Amino acid sequence: MSRRTTSVIAALAAVPLFVALAGCASASSDAGSGDSGNEVVKIGVIGKGDPQWPAFVDAAAEEGITVELVDFGSYEQPNPALSEGEIDLNQFQHIVYLAGYNEDSGSDLTPVGSTAIYPLGLYSKKYDDVDDIPEGETVAVPDDASNQARALLVLQSAGLVELKSGGTIFSDLADVDTEKSKVEVTALEAALIPTSLPDVAAAIINNDFVEDAGLTFDDAIAQDDPEDPNALPYVNIFAARAEDADNETYLKLVEIFQTNEDVQAGLLESSGDTAVALQTPVEDLVASLKKVQEDTAANK
Repeated sequence: MSRRTTSVIAALAAVPLFVALAGCASASSDAGSGDSGNEVVKIGVIGKGDPQWPAFVDAAAEEGITVELVDFGSYEQPNPALSEGEIDLNQFQHIVYLAGYNEDSGSDLTPVGSTAIYPLGLYSKKYDDVDDIPEGETVAVPDDASNQARALLVLQSAGLVELKSGGTIFSDLADVDTEKSKVEVTALEAALIPTSLPDVAAAIINNDFVEDAGLTFDDAIAQDDPEDPNALPYVNIFAARAEDADNETYLKLVEIFQTNEDVQAGLLESSGDTAVALQTPVEDLVASLKKVQEDTAANK
């Protein structure tokens, strides 16, 4: 799958909760020191068993950088860990999620490179087609603000709900016009949706949890379009603390991720060939983050 460079600015916000972390060692002071062969970088991820990560660790080692992957169980954890200096980088989120975290916590985490964008899919254990879902059934969406808004837009495009605002990047459950919608919508923690799928008609499931539900990405009965130029805020990124934005070691790691063939093959494998790999200019990522945060503050 060819890489694309996206350069469109849009806005959204997320309001993740702060979750205390235990057992994380403090981040290495050797990272970016320039002492080749003795650099250690701790990167927070969700799903370190995904095939791109072993390939990435090996590729980094060939460049004299030791990568330690710190695996987290939920989206709420890696950003506080990065802010507190327990890790050096994280790679698990899109711009909209990072913007929400920064706005809510007063942090200044910043993108240092893009990885990919992923479509967001609707899945069902009961129905093979969106049109088969009966009126009045319940559909689940993630409860974090960034993914919830995106999920509701998917449901509206699929004809399952109507949003009072017409659908915006700030849409939430209150925006659902229950009288005009075909289904009822409930919000659940993203990590819990796979086990809850048999209890609802369908659910929006984040890519990280699709296989946990015993599904493949081809099982999606509806999804959004990752090639939409307005999708820049949904580009997944490497994030660092602001003071490390120009760290040469971190930027080298981004380059390795974006250009190493084994890493890119693993990325496609772990996403069921749905990932659209990107090399978006960092200045575009930063500008998008700034715009998202500004709009978030104005929308409060």
